[in-house]
Amino acid sequence: MTGFGKAEANLEGGRLRVEIRSLNGKNADVTLKTQLIPKDREMDLRRKVAEVLVRGNIDIFVTWEPSAATASASLDTAAAAAYLSQLRTLATDSGLPDPASDALGSATLIASALRLPEVVSAGTKEVITDDNWPLVEAAFDEALAALDAFRVKEGAVLRDDLAAKVDRILDFSKQVESFEAERTASVREKILARFAELQISPDPSRLEQEMIFYLEKLDINEERVRLRQHCKYFMETLDGTEHPGRKLGFIAQEMGREINTTGSKANHGEMQRLVTCMKDELEKIKEQTLNIL
Repeated sequence: MTGFGKAEANLEGGRLRVEIRSLNGKNADVTLKTQLIPKDREMDLRRKVAEVLVRGNIDIFVTWEPSAATASASLDTAAAAAYLSQLRTLATDSGLPDPASDALGSATLIASALRLPEVVSAGTKEVITDDNWPLVEAAFDEALAALDAFRVKEGAVLRDDLAAKVDRILDFSKQVESFEAERTASVREKILARFAELQISPDPSRLEQEMIFYLEKLDINEERVRLRQHCKYFMETLDGTEHPGRKLGFIAQEMGREINTTGSKANHGEMQRLVTCMKDELEKIKEQTLNIL
């Protein structure tokens, strides 16, 4: 969902710059960080942006650069005179010399007054009108298209990264299988060693039955099969769904359940290490799915 796009519109009297930024978000949260857009245009603009970008925390910045020929400023002489009078009174009441008693003091006093609020205004006429709105809208469309292209480019990189992480999970799961026979033998040896320690001689037939029952409880074949199915479904969804972000998050949760169950049944040091590696890759996948529509 992360992206950035910008465009410009050359209007009469200056240049309008449109910048749109999108970050991760559960819904389309559009914020207009400008006062230039007419109020009667805001709703349609928000709707258009939400339809194109679908989801994300979206900020829209619009700035106006007037041309040198049209840039103007106006001086509110009444406000300036009021400020000058108050400044002179303040100086007199404070026991200071009248700042207007010499040329340097007068210049300093005037310069101070010009920096006060509402003395100088930039001559802000209405920038966006019904006549030039098509040009402004075209700039918005261009910025949206640029942001969408940015997302597509980043999405291709993200897709390859997710695929690599899923492949690593499958590879770790396959490595777990290679320790299955070793784990079974280890469990059997531990149980027999415990009987020997207690100096008990169980019935061989009954012992074998109980051993099979116990090892079946530790069997992780079903978890491995389901994990492979979830990984396959994850990639099919990633490549075949228009906006797969939320769905991928749900599938990742199912992958996590199978990995956690495998870990709880492992009872083997090397298998536990591989489970930890799978969890690490899965956490990275979950973080990345938050950036997918």
